[in-house]
Formats: sequence, structure tokens, C-alpha cells
Amino acid sequence: MITTEQLQQLGITKLTEVWCDVLNNLLPKYDIDTPQRIAAFVAQCSHESANFTTLSENLNYGVTGLARTWPKRFTTAELVNKYARQPEMIANFVYANRLGNGDEASGDGWKYRGRGLIQLTGKENYQHFADSIGKNLDDVPKYLETPSGATEAACWFWKKNKLNSYADVGDIKGMTKIINGGFLGLDERTQKYQHALSVLRLTITD
Repeated sequence: MITTEQLQQLGITKLTEVWCDVLNNLLPKYDIDTPQRIAAFVAQCSHESANFTTLSENLNYGVTGLARTWPKRFTTAELVNKYARQPEMIANFVYANRLGNGDEASGDGWKYRGRGLIQLTGKENYQHFADSIGKNLDDVPKYLETPSGATEAACWFWKKNKLNSYADVGDIKGMTKIINGGFLGLDERTQKYQHALSVLRLTITD
């Protein structure tokens, strides 16, 4: 069992009791059940969600942020200026015609933007997750912005990508590549993992 005291030590200071209950309920169902696996899961989720406080993708990019984040899509000053500080328009543009989404006019990019502790993105992924837990697709966006839904989606992603095998050998770089698509924030993820492992080992093994 994870305790609220442990989560607080790990920087999860908002809704700590709620997160504690949700984690203790869901992690064993996905075999995230050893100090190494729990530490890796909490560390990665903490990095991705700003310590379990951000459950929906922030797409409120300005001019500089758009050009830096999607240089291949925002190729002209006209495009950048048109979309800057327009989160819904940005999502519909950058996520159009991929990840199972329709075109820009469909609104799928915004509807199926990144949500959860490890951001689930795109209609196709939302549908696969919905099928796995027996929910209607239309109910999933709202569910993903709850502690239970945000955690369960992360657990589903974790199991789907066999991340327990990386956690068992402490391969934070390998799992970061799968989660992030690169190695963004690797140092912080590693520090969070090492800290989580020390906190969890001390209590779980006692």
C-alpha cells in the first residue's frame, strides 16, 4: 500500500488522499506492484503531469512556442500569427488527419487532445482505451480529466507498452523514449525515480 505520507514526500501535495486511494486501487490491476515498478510509474507520471496537477494538454502557445514546438507545421509568420494563443484551433490543426482524427474542421484534434497522467492523444488511442475498460468513446474525454481516469489511462499505456519490463531493470531512459518519443526531461525523470524508489523501499519492505 502506498501512503499519503509517501506521496507528499514525492511532491504530490494536492488531493493527496484521493490520489493515494486511486493508485492503491488501480496499480495492482495492471501489475504495477513492486517498489521498482511503482517508483518508475509515479516518477514518470509526476514529470508528465507536473506532480499530478495537470490532466489536460496545455495548448495555449504564443508565437515563439508554436514555431519552436511544431516548426514543420508553422512554417510562415502568417500561420503562426493566425493560431497563436488559440488552443482549440491549434489542437485541431496540429492533430488533424492523424492518430485516427478527422480533418481540421472535424474538431477531433481538440476533442481528443492529450489527457491523463501520461497524455493519451488522438481518437484512435481514446477508442482503444475505451474498449479496454468497457466505456463509450464519448464518455472518455471527461473521464480522463478525473484522478481515476487519468491514472487508469496511464496504467493502460504502461501495460500496452510493457513498461514494467523497463522498470524491473531500472531502465528509465528506455521507458522515457517510449513515453516521450525522445529524452526530454530525462534528468528530472531519473531524479524523481531515484527519490521515489528510496521512499517506497523504506516503507514497502519494512
